[in-house]
Amino acid sequence: MDTLSEAGLTGLSETGRSLLFTEARTASFFAPTPVTDEELSEIWELAKWPPTQANTQPLRVLFVRTAEGKERLIKHLAEGNRAKSQSAPVVAVLALDTRFHEHVPQVFPHNPGLQDHFEGNPQKRIQDGTFSAALQAGYFIIAARAVGLYAGPMTGFDKAGVDAEFFPDGRFTSLAVVNLGHPAENAYRDRLPRLDPATTVQWA
Repeated sequence: MDTLSEAGLTGLSETGRSLLFTEARTASFFAPTPVTDEELSEIWELAKWPPTQANTQPLRVLFVRTAEGKERLIKHLAEGNRAKSQSAPVVAVLALDTRFHEHVPQVFPHNPGLQDHFEGNPQKRIQDGTFSAALQAGYFIIAARAVGLYAGPMTGFDKAGVDAEFFPDGRFTSLAVVNLGHPAENAYRDRLPRLDPATTVQWA
């Protein structure tokens, strides 16, 4: 019997579901309330646990929080996204480690030969790594909510510019930026509709 079952925990409470899903919102503007190093560390301690192909864990995170760092980042964002990130105490750049397979002997020790497989198949390595990193990115947003912060993920930015600015050796390639903090007043609009299960779910 696993630990959760032994503890009698069979699912999130309604409060937990509200925090992470049904009442969670994407903030566009943030209050000046500081975000601590401890909170950012907590996010990663939760976000490191999702499933990834062969446990490869290809996502990397750069927390941008200094004025100098934000100046370097914001110039690469789409015009409509700059004010959002400027207001956020922290902006996380989520990136793919294109050589994630170098860690295979550590994270997938029962099949170290997978490292050579990925080394010889760069197209598959990037394809599989991008999918796994996207899974981790979703968990990263949920982890931010779990520690009491709001997240504003965005893909509207010059990826080549961000990569040249922060990852000049070419190993990491940016996938998304996520604004983090506490919401300002009027930080988001009314919730937009979700598609009905009749449109999105099938049974076989």
